[in-house]
Amino acid sequence: TYPRPIILFIFLKQLDQIIIHQQVELLEAILGTETSSKYEIKNALGQRVYFAVEENGCFDRKLCSPLRAFTISIADNAGREVIRVIRPLRCTSCCFPCFLQELEVQSPPGTVAGYVVQNWDPFLPKFTIQNESKEDVLKIIGPYATCGCFEDVDFEVKALNEMTTIGKISKYWSGFVNNVFTNTANFGIQVPVDLDVRIKAVMIGACFLIDLMFFENSLDGL
Repeated sequence: TYPRPIILFIFLKQLDQIIIHQQVELLEAILGTETSSKYEIKNALGQRVYFAVEENGCFDRKLCSPLRAFTISIADNAGREVIRVIRPLRCTSCCFPCFLQELEVQSPPGTVAGYVVQNWDPFLPKFTIQNESKEDVLKIIGPYATCGCFEDVDFEVKALNEMTTIGKISKYWSGFVNNVFTNTANFGIQVPVDLDVRIKAVMIGACFLIDLMFFENSLDGL
């Protein structure tokens, strides 16, 4: 056994900025074949603190693509799993306000840390961050257009009243060549340093969900 909750607290508790870098898959870049996503999770200094791997089947990736179900295992540099992100197969449409996206984050694996729930809105991407008891904690509101032509795309993290902005999840513009020929993306999460460490873990899960929903296709972000 090993103290996975303590490992999580040590690294996430002191962070107010988290960088998530999707790794370039050579096969995907050359052949256009959808492969399991892999991510490096870094601190503001660019030092890797976690490594994340998507787990699902080729059938899910090929047919369901941005809607696919997945489990993302997040491990520390010693290979010990500290966070697990679980996304079931659900719908996403501004026309149908039912069975929208919901994602569960566990930390340590087997213990629920919180949830990310998509909220119906005809114009804007909206999500609610919930704690382990499914109590609403924060809101995430994205822009009307997420194409991000030659600029970053910001999803604002707000208080429940949606009036006060306390942070953001940003999809960084990574250049014309990268966006045309690969699906790779770079994200930044900015939150208050004193935010509950479990909610920080849920924010990482929210970033993965936003990536798959809005930036999965290779032409996104142009």
